[in-house]
Amino acid sequence: MSLQTLIAVLIFSTVMAFTPGPNNAMLASSGSRFGLARTLPHAAGVTLGFPVMIFLVGLGLASILLASPLLQLGMKSVSCAYLLWMAFQIARSDSTKESRGKDRPLTFLQAAAFQWINPKAWLMAVGAISAYTTASGRLYLEVAIIAVVSLVVSIFSTLTWAAFGAGIRRWLRSHTALRLFNIAMALSLVASMVPILLEIAQALK
Repeated sequence: MSLQTLIAVLIFSTVMAFTPGPNNAMLASSGSRFGLARTLPHAAGVTLGFPVMIFLVGLGLASILLASPLLQLGMKSVSCAYLLWMAFQIARSDSTKESRGKDRPLTFLQAAAFQWINPKAWLMAVGAISAYTTASGRLYLEVAIIAVVSLVVSIFSTLTWAAFGAGIRRWLRSHTALRLFNIAMALSLVASMVPILLEIAQALK
C-alpha cells in the first residue's frame, strides 16, 4: 500500500469514526448515564470489534452479502429494528437513582457483536475494502493495514464520544435535562438510520 493510499485510509477512517452514528450516539448516551469508567468496556468493544469486522469482511464476507439482495434486505431490516429498539430504550431512560441502578452499560462482547448489525459499520467496512485494496496480490496485507488504522482511529473516537457524554453529565442532573439529552441522542440514532430505512422502503415497493 502506497503512502498516498495510507493517508487516504486514515482520512476516511477518521471522518467516518468521528461523525455521528449509532456507535457514537450510544457511547455519548452511556457516558452521560453511567460515566466514563463504566462506559470503557463498551468503548473497547467498539474499538476492537470493528477492526475485526473489517478484516473478516476483507476476507470475503462482503462478497457473500453483496451477492444476495434478499440477504442484504434481511440484514438491514434486522439492524434497523434493533437500532429503533435501542433508540426507544435511550429515549425512555430515567434519571432516577433507582432506574440507574437497574440499567447497565453495554459489555465488551455486546458492543463488539453490535458491529455486525450496525449499518454504518457495514458501510465503512465495505467502502474501505472496496476503495483502498488493489489487485496486487497483497490483499490480506492491505486489509490488515486498513484494520489497524481503524483500530487506532477508533481508540480516539470512542473515547471522545464517551468522554463527551460523561463531560456534560454535570449539566444533566435534573430529570428534564437528562430526558431531553437522551431524547436528542435517540433522535440522532434514528437519523443515522434514515438512508437505510429509505433503502428498505424502496426495496419493498
